[in-house]
Amino acid sequence: MKPSYSVSELKNQIPELAFQPSLFLSLFYFFFDIGILALIYLAAFHLNSVWFLPFFWFASGTMMWALFVVGHDCGHGSFSKVRWLNFFIGHLAHTPILVPFHGWKVSHRTHHNNTGNIDKDESWHPLTEDQYKNADALTLFARFKLFLFVFPLYLFVRSTGRDGSHFHPNSPLFPDGERKNALISTIWILAMASFLSWIVWQYGVLFFITYYFIPYTVFVVWLSLVTYLHHTDVSLPWYRGDAWNYVDGALSTIDRSYGIFENIHHNIGTHVVHHLFPTIPHYRLKLAKQGLKEYLGEDYRETKESVWASLFKSMRECIVVPNEGTKVFYKKPDLTQN
Repeated sequence: MKPSYSVSELKNQIPELAFQPSLFLSLFYFFFDIGILALIYLAAFHLNSVWFLPFFWFASGTMMWALFVVGHDCGHGSFSKVRWLNFFIGHLAHTPILVPFHGWKVSHRTHHNNTGNIDKDESWHPLTEDQYKNADALTLFARFKLFLFVFPLYLFVRSTGRDGSHFHPNSPLFPDGERKNALISTIWILAMASFLSWIVWQYGVLFFITYYFIPYTVFVVWLSLVTYLHHTDVSLPWYRGDAWNYVDGALSTIDRSYGIFENIHHNIGTHVVHHLFPTIPHYRLKLAKQGLKEYLGEDYRETKESVWASLFKSMRECIVVPNEGTKVFYKKPDLTQN
């Protein structure tokens, strides 16, 4: 199906500056996130107070999420124009939070190349009514109750109907030319896992849970929450077959407002622009949005609804899509049918 707009048409609405990464700014945000995370850890060790721990858990997990977003830029090549630097910094950003940089980069690329495509999208693609009815209880529980926590499992087995691990170089996820880099990322992860094992051996399981596992879990929740909300709403269309195209698929995302966290997690809430032009660095997204939003009008989807209201509404209403139809929307399942 012919797209509603052409890519060049939309690109013309965005200042050329928005497409130019600044190595200084990219490195600044990378080291800034690391510095803030280090200060949070230093404060926790210095105060050594159980009363400080809830703040420490939330703040450190949130900064892990911010660091992930910087690595996310590396995966898109928007961190810099230097490929080896993107690869290196991407590993420095993602390895401490146990995300295999190259494996994630490949699956995330699949997501961007097929956004809004029911059959091919990688992230939060919907279940059809028949898939929902035929799913076992464990699958439904994981998808609809534990969905904010299953990202680590996704890295091993991917999502419903998509085979392959992000870690194994021979996984179906990787084309032949990607397997070497996949192995490199897995070696980095094994090194991090070895370090964490040493932490457990040296300081004990409780220390590991307190100073790594709980902050890591907060990071996982942030990642899952933001991804879910950008692609799950009753207003967002999903496409089948020839009805899908890149532009309309990218426009089937939605911008969310995260309040004081907007700058902390690097404007990732400006998501429609990001899906149309993923090579725009995070610090240029709002600049790019200005002209694009004015040009697209109502076709640029965004909401000022609170994150919690959006989450609970989507959890309640976004369960399945119809078995048939070329352009469909989320709805509640019809439990009256056999």
